[in-house]
Amino acid sequence: MRLSVVMPVYNERATLRQVVERVLSLAPMEIELICVDDGSRDGSREILAEVRAEYPQVQVLLHPENMGKGAAIRTGIQHAAGDFVIIQDADLEYDPSDYPVLLEPLIQGKADAVYGSRFQGSGPHRVLYFWHSVGNKLLTLLSNCLTNINLSDMETCYKAFRREVIQAIPIQENRFGFEPEITVKLAKRHLRIYEVGIGYWGRTYEEGKKIGWKDGMRALWCLLKYSLKERSVPATALPAVVPESGAEVAEIRRASSTGR
Repeated sequence: MRLSVVMPVYNERATLRQVVERVLSLAPMEIELICVDDGSRDGSREILAEVRAEYPQVQVLLHPENMGKGAAIRTGIQHAAGDFVIIQDADLEYDPSDYPVLLEPLIQGKADAVYGSRFQGSGPHRVLYFWHSVGNKLLTLLSNCLTNINLSDMETCYKAFRREVIQAIPIQENRFGFEPEITVKLAKRHLRIYEVGIGYWGRTYEEGKKIGWKDGMRALWCLLKYSLKERSVPATALPAVVPESGAEVAEIRRASSTGR
């Protein structure tokens, strides 16, 4: 099994190297890390050049200017070659030790996409902004109403996909609208979506958090836009899934139990 990790990067020099090292430390997984720098001006590009020279499994792609997280994810997905794709932020809010939990439904052949929920499971969660949590829950509720699925955390960064599935879905949103867009498009294609609990190590605006209320309004608009625009695709049109061997599933479980 080969895993493609797509990491959008924008002005994350304080945490970038540490995140890269955490991702690449996840033995025995075969990982290609695709870092897409989205016009950083804080020295992140120089750090990416260093890690690219140190680690052959790191691929670095550069946007000439800041285009947005969704645009960076789109670029990274286009270059992914693994069996599965995981989206990873370049800060320390999400811990790569949760990868085995995210991947297990995919490896077992049960899922086409897996969401890592910050509101489920027993992992640690930093206590932060009340109104952010209210906004997240309202957006997730509206998403569920429009798509008729029952997610608990639509806005989570941690989303894992079968590569052929995510590469077949056209992504249009350039900023944080990626989250509602991809959720609607997965639901409209009747893909099998699973959800697992993850830890969450949120940061403050002083520590570099970038998402704001305008992004929440855009997410609302995207939910309405794609729910009305996107046509429903019959489930029979989806490609077949061949489950991986029981030995590989057991290997992922062992990695999960030792990686925290």
